[in-house]
Amino acid sequence: MSATRFTYLGPEGTFTEAALRTLPEAATRELVPMVSVPAALDAVRNGEAAAALVPIENSVEGGVTATLDELASGEPLMIYREVLLPIAFALLVRPGTKLSDVKTVTGHPVAQPQVRNWLRTHLPDAVWESAASNADGARLVQEGRFDAAFAGEFAAATYGLEALVTEIHDAQNAETRFVLVGRPARPAAPTGADKTSVVLWLGDDHPGALLELLQEFAVRGVNLMLIQSRPTGEGIGNYCFAVDAEGHISDRRVSEALMGLKRTCPQVRFLGSYPRAGVALSEVRAARPGTSDSDFTEASDWLTRCLDGRA
Repeated sequence: MSATRFTYLGPEGTFTEAALRTLPEAATRELVPMVSVPAALDAVRNGEAAAALVPIENSVEGGVTATLDELASGEPLMIYREVLLPIAFALLVRPGTKLSDVKTVTGHPVAQPQVRNWLRTHLPDAVWESAASNADGARLVQEGRFDAAFAGEFAAATYGLEALVTEIHDAQNAETRFVLVGRPARPAAPTGADKTSVVLWLGDDHPGALLELLQEFAVRGVNLMLIQSRPTGEGIGNYCFAVDAEGHISDRRVSEALMGLKRTCPQVRFLGSYPRAGVALSEVRAARPGTSDSDFTEASDWLTRCLDGRA
């Protein structure tokens, strides 16, 4: 395995590359752009890279399905950290292009919902066609295949374009969450401000099936930060669920919730416990009464005394 190489959703100039470069370890790694999320993750699976940074969630559009599906299937991988990046788009064009010249635009599919209203107002007749990434859209504009691309302003220099309009976003404070993914190993020690990600499969379809899964978290005071259904590919109505929960797998409330899920689900895929990005320890809410590690320890000790006749 190449311990010095990180892959990311390319080509050069993507928001994913910008997010990757915020990590201190990126300065000492070879950063290799890949044509797709599956390609970036497969490089980790086959040992060509130590880790890959890929987008997993957007505050406007929700989960990035390509990443969720890749993490739910194939050889297991593990999330080691996350990165939050504020997102604002620029309309990149070839030099000399005016707004009235723009008849065709492109960008990543996740970008379109973030600029839909701006397009409706300023380019109502422009035809949209999706690209593999925002930077790939910029490359296609450079080649003359589209008039403009929505991408990061920083991509303009890479592709010989200019930013005709900047700071485009329908939603204020939009951001995208990226995850650094590697091969499975022991999770990092808890920080007190952590997140645990899993994928769950329903055993069978019956009233309350999803509720039963959620109750494993609820009765132990584990807050869920994301839950998204994804088709399993085994026919209409067959779904798995990607879940992000507050806490670390070593926290008793989280570990016992996962054990409960393992007893009732045909398959549970652990995707990792890792520090939450942008959250200070002082901002983490206290565990609900009865759900702290000391509460679980006290209950376990009480049960032992009962079994010993010392209750």
